Amino acid sequence: MEGPLEPDPTRMRISDADRHRVAEILRDAAGEGRLDLAELDQRLEATYAARTFADLVPITDDLPAGTAAQRPQRAPDAAAALAPPERHVAIFGSLDRRGAWTVPQRMSVFTMMGGAELDLRGASFAAPEVTITVNCFMGGAQITVPPHVNVVVEGTGIMGGYSGPGTRVPAALDVDSPTVRVRGVAIWGGVSVQRKRPR
Repeated sequence: MEGPLEPDPTRMRISDADRHRVAEILRDAAGEGRLDLAELDQRLEATYAARTFADLVPITDDLPAGTAAQRPQRAPDAAAALAPPERHVAIFGSLDRRGAWTVPQRMSVFTMMGGAELDLRGASFAAPEVTITVNCFMGGAQITVPPHVNVVVEGTGIMGGYSGPGTRVPAALDVDSPTVRVRGVAIWGGVSVQRKRPR
């Protein structure tokens, strides 16, 4: 008489930790150029929809699975990697983001006779490089970054201006520092980036 059948391990239910490990492999592969952003989004969506180990196998079978484990300090938070692009509008009003929040890889802000304040000192980043596009018309925006964040300002001022981050607080950058790229157009308005120490 045959004994009970052994359960198929590939049909076992996976945990959130299993999903996060696969997501780390995907993010690391994208950082190395093995996946483009569209492929990364598709595979991350499949990863967090997976229910069993069998569901996870095809997601990473063409990737080197050890990459994320070799450089865990560079793998961003799993929730951050899933942050969707954000679009904000402040007309005769204001936008205020501060504290613990996730800066998506792409974020756009439009102000007209209004203002925006983005404090990144307590934020996490969805990617090693994020782009914040700020377009202002008779309005303004202020972006605050901590010393360890690299800043690239590419904005255009038309009877207005883009400025910062200056040298009042020196940068303290290393190989793991995220980059914040600030771009857009300021017409009769201004966008300033300043570097401050964490509170």
